[in-house]
Amino acid sequence: MLRMTKKKAAVIGGVTAAVVTGGVAFAYWTSDGTGTGSVTTGDSVAWEVTIDSTDLGGLTPGGPGETVTFHVKNNNTGVQALQDTVASVVDTSNSGCTDADFDVSATTITYGDVAAGGTVDGTFEITMVNRAANQDACKNVTVNLEVAAS
Repeated sequence: MLRMTKKKAAVIGGVTAAVVTGGVAFAYWTSDGTGTGSVTTGDSVAWEVTIDSTDLGGLTPGGPGETVTFHVKNNNTGVQALQDTVASVVDTSNSGCTDADFDVSATTITYGDVAAGGTVDGTFEITMVNRAANQDACKNVTVNLEVAAS
């Protein structure tokens, strides 16, 4: 038979009291809550389009065309999607020579996401239309071109 001394009983009682007291010390409250706030997003930034200077001296009515190179740059701090580019003749240095005297092809460029600060290169071709009228006003003119990007 096991015999319990006063000393053993005191130790067991102290340990039991410590465990019971320790369990009570870990009680806590629970709660929940929510918070609100707002942030502002960025905005799109206009594409920067540059057209390389091209010598159009070889353009003649009905003659061969000239390839023009252009670049579309994303100046935004985030990605923007390039979806379309359209090249056109704006005007010339002689009012007698108009955009109707020229034909501009569709642009060739890769569409899609353009990284922040990224540039995409493209081309198009310009030719001089052989009209049934005198086109002397188009001799030695400066042809002002535009590429619209969206």
